[in-house]
Amino acid sequence: MTSAPDQLLPMPEDWRRALAVVAHPDDLEYGCSAAIAGWTDGGREIAYVLATRGEAGIDTIDPATCAPLREREQLASAAVVGVNTVEFLDHKDGVIEYGTALRRDIAAAIRRHRPELLITINHRDTWGGVAWNTPDHVAVGRATLDAAADAGNRWIFPELGEQGLEPWNGVRWVAIAGSSSPTHAVDATPGLERSVRSLLQHRTYIEVLTNEDPEMYCRTFLTGNVQAVAPRFGGKPAVAFELFIR
Repeated sequence: MTSAPDQLLPMPEDWRRALAVVAHPDDLEYGCSAAIAGWTDGGREIAYVLATRGEAGIDTIDPATCAPLREREQLASAAVVGVNTVEFLDHKDGVIEYGTALRRDIAAAIRRHRPELLITINHRDTWGGVAWNTPDHVAVGRATLDAAADAGNRWIFPELGEQGLEPWNGVRWVAIAGSSSPTHAVDATPGLERSVRSLLQHRTYIEVLTNEDPEMYCRTFLTGNVQAVAPRFGGKPAVAFELFIR
């Protein structure tokens, strides 16, 4: 007789502002946009910060042409789930370096947006111990976890204070999307259809990835992900997060 899987806890609800920090256009759409759609429906404010413009992501399009194309697709994708603020840090796609420059840029974004919830992507070396993660995801995920503390310390990156960005100690949680060790989840049902349409906005990128019909590809991928979480969340399709409490 097999035991029931460990149940995931509901995500906290007593917050108003979130900031999502990821490496590339489409990272959030593959990871957690169904949750974001539900949150914005409830009146919460969410902003996106992307380390790159995804300019190295399509082999058949040179980076100078690709960057503005993927930026436009990301802006359209965010709008589908109710996110109107999208910023790009212009680190170089594919070779993002973990270090103080990246931490400083993310800490500055945290000070600008003053979120209670910080969202990022899987910072570990692998996806579930099966597929190797990319260095960009690892660097941005780790730097975001570190920048949550950096943003609140006026003596780390004091130049940010000189620029008028006052310290922000209000980050209460950091939520990791795509983690192989999730602890919490959000019902994906209210935002699932919009998450499909949101991912579909990255059509240029998707058409390079697969020969499938783009809408079918997006629907199958996202529906499969949220259904896989359902047994651990009361049978409801859900977006899972690993939640760090600060």
